[in-house]
Amino acid sequence: MKIVAIVGSIRKDSYNLKFAQYVQERYQDRFDLEILNIREIPFFNQDIEKKPSVVVTDFKNKVKNADAVLWVTPEYNGTVPGILVNVIDWLSRVDKVMIGKPSWIMGASMGNLGTVKAQMHLRDILFSPGINSPLLPSNEVYVGAVHTKMDEDGDITHQPTIEFLDSVVNNFIDWFNQQSQNVSV
Repeated sequence: MKIVAIVGSIRKDSYNLKFAQYVQERYQDRFDLEILNIREIPFFNQDIEKKPSVVVTDFKNKVKNADAVLWVTPEYNGTVPGILVNVIDWLSRVDKVMIGKPSWIMGASMGNLGTVKAQMHLRDILFSPGINSPLLPSNEVYVGAVHTKMDEDGDITHQPTIEFLDSVVNNFIDWFNQQSQNVSV
């Protein structure tokens, strides 16, 4: 299975980027995860949406060709970061490459609640008409106090978190396979 991860932070030492890299490494025998670079994606502009830059076209093609999308989001001011909304705006226009593409969400923060509010908002966005992405139900991954559960190398060291992630990954793979069977019937 080919999955692309879209991380809603461009900070070099982002916990969410490290979290995505941890998932990429830990589950490499379960799926192929490519973490997409969103740093160079320009602001969405309807004036250029039908003739976007190569960076946008390449980004959209990677999402289009993936089997699923893993969204890894921090929480800024109680919601989804603007940079993440920007890439979603690109994905929701013209060829609308997200429609019907399975998604799942994770997020980490130094706060105790993880990224609860951001993920609630992201769920609403992913159900909007231009995105309409089926979303793994009932497997919310909110890693709160991530700085106490991750070492300097980005490895999760908190065993209950690791076990929970293992469970969610298994649930996603089962759900994805079930979604695939429903589409082909």
